[in-house]
Amino acid sequence: MGDTAVPVLPSTDLGRTLDFFRALGYTVTHEQTKPYVYGAIEANDCALHFTSAPKDAPASDGQAGCLVMVDDVASRHRSFTEALRTRYGKVPASGPARITRFRSGQTRFSVIDPDGNWLTYIQRDEPEELEYGGSRELDGLARVIDNARILREFKNDDKSATRALEAGLRRFGAAATTLDRARALAALLELAVATEDSERAAARRADLAALELTESERSTLTEELSAADGLAEWLSGTS
Repeated sequence: MGDTAVPVLPSTDLGRTLDFFRALGYTVTHEQTKPYVYGAIEANDCALHFTSAPKDAPASDGQAGCLVMVDDVASRHRSFTEALRTRYGKVPASGPARITRFRSGQTRFSVIDPDGNWLTYIQRDEPEELEYGGSRELDGLARVIDNARILREFKNDDKSATRALEAGLRRFGAAATTLDRARALAALLELAVATEDSERAAARRADLAALELTESERSTLTEELSAADGLAEWLSGTS
């Protein structure tokens, strides 16, 4: 049997931490506050441990965390979504104690616990290498769109993804195909919904409508064009 590493993450309130992970379906296997704080949870043969954060330490905010390799990342995101919705009445998608969104085809998502620890759940067969800046097999706006996907899905950086797409449209939009312009606008619309920027969302919807896509083009872009509405439904708890 090979070695097994167990992450030990900081917690400023062990009870709160364990309650959050119970909501996700984890089983608490150990809990103590004396002579020192220590807790342990387990699910799917994967253990996570917690101990007290250094005194006066700020929230982790991404400085601590771990990677969890799973067989079916989409199924795990669905189960976590339903569990959190049941526990909190909605999907917590901002602030501490939240889950990041997930699109069909993604290979990872993150759960951020109440102390800001990031647990990133990754499809076991995810490609090992990413072409930051966009695939070298693409050019122009298509490459910008691929770069924005990486910023959004792998770095959870919606602001940078938005800036990249807006700059890409200004630089390459005139020479791009209608399909690529629509893909870029649809991605910007989804990002506006994610960041709750209703003004930008309305503007991107108007831009998409102005493209006057054919039925064939709309069929090709079904997933991209429905992503923003799907995200809005996920955030509101209607899906």
